[in-house]
Amino acid sequence: MTVAERMDEDPMTDATADEAEATKKSGKKGLVLGLFLALVGGVGGYFITASGLLPFANQEVAKDADKKGEGASVKGLPDVAFVDLPPVIISVNTSDSRHLKFHAQLEVNAGYTADIEKMQPRIMDVLNSYLRAVELTDLEDSLALVRIRGHLLRRIGIVVGEGRVRDVLVMEFVLN
Repeated sequence: MTVAERMDEDPMTDATADEAEATKKSGKKGLVLGLFLALVGGVGGYFITASGLLPFANQEVAKDADKKGEGASVKGLPDVAFVDLPPVIISVNTSDSRHLKFHAQLEVNAGYTADIEKMQPRIMDVLNSYLRAVELTDLEDSLALVRIRGHLLRRIGIVVGEGRVRDVLVMEFVLN
C-alpha cells in the first residue's frame, strides 16, 4: 500500500483538511465584519457630529471663538522712527592691524527724532570712544554684540536723555 492510499483511508487526514478550510473561511468573515462595522461606525459618527446632536460639535467651538474675538483688538505698531548713524571703521588694539566696521541705527520715539539728529555728533563721539576701548578678546566672545548694544544704549541714553532712544540696532559688525 502506498502513502497516498493510506492518506485516503485515514479519517484523521480528512478531519484536519476540513478544519483548515473552516479556519480560512472564518478568518475572512471576521475581517469583512470588522471592516463593515468600522465603516458603519465612522459614517454614523460623522452624521451625529455634523448634525449637531452632540453638545461638543462645531457650533460650540464657533461660539467660543466669536466670544474670544469680540474683546480683543489689534494693537497698532509703536510710534517710532529710525535714525541712521554713519558707519565707523575703528582700529582694534592688537599687534597686527585689525579693524572693526560698525554701522547702527537708533530706534527712537517719533517725537524725539529731531533732538536725536541734532545730538548725532555727540552720539558718534560716545560710539567711537567706547568701541576704541573694547579689547579684541571682548569682540571675539559669542555674546559680544549683545554686550556692546547694551553699553551703547546706556551711554547714548546719558547723552540724549533717558527714554528717547528705545534701542540700538546693529546693521553691520565686521571684524577683519
